[in-house]
Amino acid sequence: MNRCPWGTSDELYIRYHDEEWGVPVYDDQKQFEFLVLESAQAGLSWNTILNKRENYRAAYDGFDVQKVAKYDEQKIEELMQNAGIIRNRRKIEASINNARLFIEIQQEFGKFSHYLWAYIAGKPLVNHWTDVSQIAARTELSDRISADMKKRGFKFLGSIIIYSHLQATGLINDHMKYCFRWKECQL
Repeated sequence: MNRCPWGTSDELYIRYHDEEWGVPVYDDQKQFEFLVLESAQAGLSWNTILNKRENYRAAYDGFDVQKVAKYDEQKIEELMQNAGIIRNRRKIEASINNARLFIEIQQEFGKFSHYLWAYIAGKPLVNHWTDVSQIAARTELSDRISADMKKRGFKFLGSIIIYSHLQATGLINDHMKYCFRWKECQL
């Protein structure tokens, strides 16, 4: 079975590649989960975040955006003591800020997913890569989304992180064309 080269390094990456990465996500809770994880990843390896994912799930109330939006200074201090997550105050504060703004987008668009998928008319962009060197770290699309989210006040969600988010949540299919998931992740 052919996989993307990055999806073969260890069991956790293989499972993530084979079951999640690139699958179109319309569920807002899952979108929020990936936003929290992607922003926590800034400057770190994705493997580090995947290894801490279940700790994040527990620490962040199952990624319940309504609960996270209400976190206060006491909760921030609690999270800062949690060795199971990335204990970076700015990233933790950003996740709470972003939860509040996520809810504002839900109120404006009905769902956060509607906001995000509207950028590509509701259909995943399918690339036809044959080598990982062809994949960009950011694109004009991620630049536009990131700029809009920054204008709305989001933190730790620059163009590169947004591009990673678009890949992870299946708005962009960046599986290698020879990968068995490339066709499976198309709508």
